[in-house]
Amino acid sequence: MSENMKPGSMERYRVPPHTQVQLSQWDPRDGSAFPGKKQDAKALFRDLNTRLETLQELLYAENKHKLLIVLQGMDTAGKDGVIRHVFEGVNPQGVKVASFKVPTAQELAHDYLWRVHRHTPGRGEIVIFNRSHYEDVLVVRVHELAPPEVWGRRYEHINAFEKLLTDEGSTILKFYLHIDKAAQKNRLQARLDEPLKRWKFNRGDLKERKLWPDYLAAYEGVLSRTSTEAAPWYIVPANRKWYRNLVIATVVVETLEGLAMSYPDPEAALDDVVIV
Repeated sequence: MSENMKPGSMERYRVPPHTQVQLSQWDPRDGSAFPGKKQDAKALFRDLNTRLETLQELLYAENKHKLLIVLQGMDTAGKDGVIRHVFEGVNPQGVKVASFKVPTAQELAHDYLWRVHRHTPGRGEIVIFNRSHYEDVLVVRVHELAPPEVWGRRYEHINAFEKLLTDEGSTILKFYLHIDKAAQKNRLQARLDEPLKRWKFNRGDLKERKLWPDYLAAYEGVLSRTSTEAAPWYIVPANRKWYRNLVIATVVVETLEGLAMSYPDPEAALDDVVIV
């Protein structure tokens, strides 16, 4: 790989703890970590995907570490696209996706983290949350499903919950897929215009779109109050899908490489084994 194809540091997208985030200061079209074009990125992305396949197999074989990936963003930000493209080719035996929609009656009978905790990764696993426990300080806040004194306490609960997970051996990466309102309009229109995508269109998305400023404020609260050293948020420029995928793949690969994993020792005296 040529030197000019290597991405810059992903730290530029990491939210330091105690940062007061204003999303208007984060450019959803930013491309500073990789100044090339979409065509130039293909080889780099293939390399990242191959490395991720190898690292995921190593994670599973070593059976020591756990990786939790949280994906959040406005409607059409690309959560499904990230899962489909970044994790293409990984072994499904060791990678799981959990999606969190409207809580069931049983889930509502418990505390709001109950339904989440049982989906967290075990040793050797990668679990991807497509939406997450953060819905309880996003949707709940925007739609006033609980008063501020209730959802306001949840930031502290969530930080403590994620601290528990990391203390018990999990690595947590949280990605906010940052798009602007114009990009969302284009993607919603594409769903209407393309027959094979119409199934994805929901009139309810238009109602949620009218609440864009309220969701921005809710996300700013989340990013400001729950990005920690142990469980950082990354604000990923997501107007360009290929760039979004490149950033996330790079962060995940670099994180897994930083775990210094190794394959377990094989059984003794395997050189003498004869298979007949």
